Amino acid sequence: MRFYLLNLKSLSLVSFILIQNIHLGAQVGPKEPGVITLNGLTHPTQKKDYVTIPAVRLEWMSDGALVETQIEKGAVTLLKVNPSNWIKTSLLPSDLLIQVLIKAGANEASAKKSLARAQFTWDQDRNGFLIVIDENIFYVDLLQLMAKQLTFSAGPKDEPSFSPSGKHIAFLKGNDLYISSMENPKETALTSGGSKTIFNGRLDWVYMEELYGRGSVKGYWWNPDGTSIAYLSLDETQVPTYTLTDDRGLRQIKKETRYPQAGDPNPIVKLGLVKIDQPLVTQWVSDLYPNQEILIVQVGFTPNGDLLASYQNRTQTWLDLRLFPKSIVDQSLVLLREESKASWQERLPLPVFLGDGSFLWESDRTGFRHIYRYTANGQLINAVTKGEWSADFQGVNPSATKVYFSSSERISTGQDAYSIDIDGSNKKRLTHERGFHVTRWNPEFTLFIDQWSHAETVPKVVLKNEKGEALRTISEGTMTNIKWGTVRFQQVPTRDGFLMETMLVLPPNMTRKKKYPVFQHVYGGPNAPQVLDRWNSSQMLWFHFLAQQGYIVWVCDNRSATNKGVQSAYPIYRNMGFLELQDQLDGLRWLEQQGFADMGRIALEGWSYGGYLTAFALTHSSAWKIGIVGAPVTDWHYYDSIYTERYMGLPQENPKGYEASSVIKSASNLNGKVLILHGTMDDNVHPINSIAFINKLQEFNKPYDFQIYPGSDHGVRFPNQIHSKQMKIWSFIQSNL
Repeated sequence: MRFYLLNLKSLSLVSFILIQNIHLGAQVGPKEPGVITLNGLTHPTQKKDYVTIPAVRLEWMSDGALVETQIEKGAVTLLKVNPSNWIKTSLLPSDLLIQVLIKAGANEASAKKSLARAQFTWDQDRNGFLIVIDENIFYVDLLQLMAKQLTFSAGPKDEPSFSPSGKHIAFLKGNDLYISSMENPKETALTSGGSKTIFNGRLDWVYMEELYGRGSVKGYWWNPDGTSIAYLSLDETQVPTYTLTDDRGLRQIKKETRYPQAGDPNPIVKLGLVKIDQPLVTQWVSDLYPNQEILIVQVGFTPNGDLLASYQNRTQTWLDLRLFPKSIVDQSLVLLREESKASWQERLPLPVFLGDGSFLWESDRTGFRHIYRYTANGQLINAVTKGEWSADFQGVNPSATKVYFSSSERISTGQDAYSIDIDGSNKKRLTHERGFHVTRWNPEFTLFIDQWSHAETVPKVVLKNEKGEALRTISEGTMTNIKWGTVRFQQVPTRDGFLMETMLVLPPNMTRKKKYPVFQHVYGGPNAPQVLDRWNSSQMLWFHFLAQQGYIVWVCDNRSATNKGVQSAYPIYRNMGFLELQDQLDGLRWLEQQGFADMGRIALEGWSYGGYLTAFALTHSSAWKIGIVGAPVTDWHYYDSIYTERYMGLPQENPKGYEASSVIKSASNLNGKVLILHGTMDDNVHPINSIAFINKLQEFNKPYDFQIYPGSDHGVRFPNQIHSKQMKIWSFIQSNL
């Protein structure tokens, strides 16, 4: 297996031919290398295991051991693993786990189904967990080998969590916040008034999607001693309703969601504090920013129980970190303010407090994310990390002498683990293998689990010590003997000298006697790189299928999408589309100079923001012969307020920017053939985007192809539809490229 990171000078054609026969995964074996088929990739019943990646489910325990969750044929077994010798002892065998849950009142079939999903909420010490079975919450105690039912009512229970003391759990029921005692289970409502438009402790769609993280609607936080809970209350009354319709059955099913488009009223947010021994009595934080629309983007507590909250203005150009001493809701001070004068201010994590009262804070003030140390009253002590690269904080050791972080300092397409002294000295890289490392440290920061891969190797999971030395291989994937293409990474300069990261997947047995058609994949959204030296099975296998079929695969991260600090994205502020397209055209100019690409036969494909950029490219240039446009934003007026206004400002304040960036406004200029794909239940990028674009294409008599996915949301979810989508894309490529 070989890896090539090419320098800025173009390879000569002779050099290209000399090295092109070295392929990914080429091994001597008894059989000729096989080929990838589309059925083998995506067919619901004919899929093949071109690669095998064993599932590894490991969690560090407070005592330094690990909990391993094994799932085999739906049966769950929990094991305790000693990291020093990797001896495993059973915590709770599958049959006993089912028995204790049945004894606690769970239905056997339902318990097995819930366990198979392995969606556990662990307690602080990893000695027990919560699991939802038939809409009720059960606690499984691994030390006592017993289970207990903690709720007894109808209706879904969401986002359960343990109090820090371990004496209570909290959860969401409907749109209100509840608790139950661990010792004497009884559901107690802490809030009231939750409704279709009032969310207490539950995040609405836009707060979940754009601020707190897709997949979790948890909008509440325990204080350190488990006596109070802070929560957000969101009032969506003024937020416009968007209706999606599921037409797969005889009767139409409507799904209504409140969705603020750019410029629409946002949910009105309040921050409250409720004591668990005084249910239904909320202390509300006063209006700290009169006559301003604000977002509350982080909530938490200091170790001594002071309430913390981060506030941003609606268009996200500043961020205030506020501290409420002793959690008195009508007293607060601005501990830190971060502000961007010429663009947007990113949402930042809450500070991490140390034993002496000082804290660590992450900031983008230099254009790169770095870690800083402050005194308890917000005075800067020192920068812990610095440089033209970004640091992703992982933790601090118990003695608060070393900070651990991940970074792409070594190479922007990869990620490594680092340690550094808290004064900013003695920085050490702890991972050295090529590629992308994702690390999980034990509580003492003496051991870590390193899951790493690169674009030509499937993931490997290794136990390492604090020096980065490998102690044990935990798991290693395998690759079948396939006729892989050649993967190359290349830095390509833009016209003004910015170095973009690009990736090529070249056909096996390439020859200089012909030029090859190009399949280009793009995303292009702010700070969302696609050119990363890591293994992504669904993407890489598709790319190698195309390479085997004689296509060059080309991926180019325009500057705003790169992993090179938020400062690289700032130039697109209030003017989406144009600089991204200019950079992509500069990438094609370099590709043309290499001599092996048929520049008259290039396909551009992208989903979501990549769908937007593909549609924008086809309506603002003629460089691509065909475009595959998946779930696109086609006019930024249609997309949600928090995301859009961060990058574009308010529509009424930037009307020219919104109009110029609209694909709908430029539909008459469509060049090439376009295939548009969209799920009918997409609650993120609504189908109206594709429909409005098609409406304009019809108005100007522009040809297009369109495929919908009934019942699917922003990602095509159903196996038969996934296969149908890939078949459609491949057919479109074959017919038009």
